[in-house]
Amino acid sequence: MIHPNFRLNGKNFESIEALSEHASKLTLLGTVEEKAVGQFIEEWIDEKDFIEVKTSGSTGTPKNITLHKSNVLNSAKATIDYFKLFENSKALLCLPAKYIAGKMMLVRAMVAGWDLHMVNPGKEPLRNVNEVFDFTAMVPYQVFHSLEDLHKVKKVIVGGGAISPKLEEQLQQIDTQVFATYGMTETISHIAVRKVNGKKYSTAFTALPLVTFSQTPSGCLKIDAKAISKEVQVTNDVVELISPTSFKFLGRLDNVINSGGVKVFPEEVERKLSLHIKQPFFVSSEKDDALGERIILIIESKKPLQLSDFSIAFESLSPYERPKKLLVTPKFFYTETEKIKRSEILSKL
Repeated sequence: MIHPNFRLNGKNFESIEALSEHASKLTLLGTVEEKAVGQFIEEWIDEKDFIEVKTSGSTGTPKNITLHKSNVLNSAKATIDYFKLFENSKALLCLPAKYIAGKMMLVRAMVAGWDLHMVNPGKEPLRNVNEVFDFTAMVPYQVFHSLEDLHKVKKVIVGGGAISPKLEEQLQQIDTQVFATYGMTETISHIAVRKVNGKKYSTAFTALPLVTFSQTPSGCLKIDAKAISKEVQVTNDVVELISPTSFKFLGRLDNVINSGGVKVFPEEVERKLSLHIKQPFFVSSEKDDALGERIILIIESKKPLQLSDFSIAFESLSPYERPKKLLVTPKFFYTETEKIKRSEILSKL
């Protein structure tokens, strides 16, 4: 499962033993991120037929799950084939190796024989990079802070959160090919992608090879990916199914708000408001005697704000989508992958 051309920060390895020795040095003597890389490489090349990964905790309590290495390998090959990133491709690892997205970059590199370079997974990973890379994976937060440096990468996949309409608009001026991804830890990283700029721009996600989609009666996405999971994965994501291999994401079923008998997806409201509101925010709901549930806007701000301050922003919303209450907090809580911890924030308001 290790390609002979695999290189890490320019160093190649004559044998599995040499790679294992290097991984051990990283684990013992490296930085926090280098330790995580070393630990995962050791786990990947050990005799066990599975790896353990931790979910991000953005939609619940973080948990450890087990993934079979054969399925992880198939997932890596699907991405390699889809993006045509074969041996000697130059790639950048700028995501934490303790989570599935970072681990999958390592697996792809080891399997395909990439020249993989590690940098600190901060908000500006390309700032001090003086080389051009074929491929990298980022979260939206990193892309936003790297717009001036994205020309240093030919193809970028973006996961871990939605790309805002404002950021998507900015990416239209970028030559780098940027793809939004859909997936979760349970599906071993992404199983669908959406081109967000350039000639093949699309509003729909397209399946990777050997992946097909269907829906539950409630409209939630079902994922049939036998190469990575024996069982069909049933999600809580409500979608518009376009074909067995493509869909448009609408929102999470457990987030949907029933306001006056009308179903409102917070994700759609947030998408519209993000064009007007600069500071971090999210949309939720609370009980209402007349409407059943009413929309509320939660925003990060150190100064007092009123609902009327956002009247222009609300013009983009339908009457049922417009927030009826504003909650302000000076500091949001985030996961290590920069996702807002909505439940934790709400519990403290």
